[in-house]
Amino acid sequence: MFTGIVEEIGRITAVEPSGDGVRLTLHAPRAVDGVQHGDSISVSGVCLTVVDWDASGFTADVMKQTLDMSTLDVAREGTPVNLERATAAGGRLGGHIVQGHIDGTGVVHEVRPGAQWRVVRIGLPGHLAPLVVDKGSIAVDGVSLTVSAVSAAGVADPWFEVSLIPETLTATTLGERVAGDRVNLETDILARHVQRLLAFGAATPAPTGELPLWAIDVPPADYSVLDPSLAPAPDAGRRTEGGSR
Repeated sequence: MFTGIVEEIGRITAVEPSGDGVRLTLHAPRAVDGVQHGDSISVSGVCLTVVDWDASGFTADVMKQTLDMSTLDVAREGTPVNLERATAAGGRLGGHIVQGHIDGTGVVHEVRPGAQWRVVRIGLPGHLAPLVVDKGSIAVDGVSLTVSAVSAAGVADPWFEVSLIPETLTATTLGERVAGDRVNLETDILARHVQRLLAFGAATPAPTGELPLWAIDVPPADYSVLDPSLAPAPDAGRRTEGGSR
């Protein structure tokens, strides 16, 4: 697991064919501090496994599926990448929960400069649009960001916007992004779980004698601790035959 807080901007120093994938070598002196064989490092949002390393950097294999879903398909010698080591148990969650399992790529539509920051509008695939909410979290090229605006539901070309502060512009590769660039996207894991749960709906039967999760009857909250006039009626939350109210 990662947090979306970039530790270093590394650079790809070699791209070698490996079966139907590639083997990447990266210059990453900070990211390899304390690294061990098999450790995970986020490379512009893509979780890769360290297979070899020295004091200057590390090597990782990238399979075809990952290449097809990410911007690593155009990785070349000299390409700058955002790097983050996997967070340790008990460590601080500086950004939000990022798995390094990207959902696909988006395209930068517009970069609007501000006094000290930039607002970046990014187009995304339609199936990801419901998972991106205003003031929610999203990882763009492995960077944990807060969504500052979203397109209306149902538009043909959905987009979202993020506002980049000076620290993000200098400490990550996002400061180099221009209109037309592709970026890796990972939506919030909580949103993906909710979407998956709702996809099953009432068509999925519950075990005999049990209510499905979406049909559980939750009693109304008792706000009388804040205001006695808000106390629920005496029969509030009481079930009638069949579990309805």
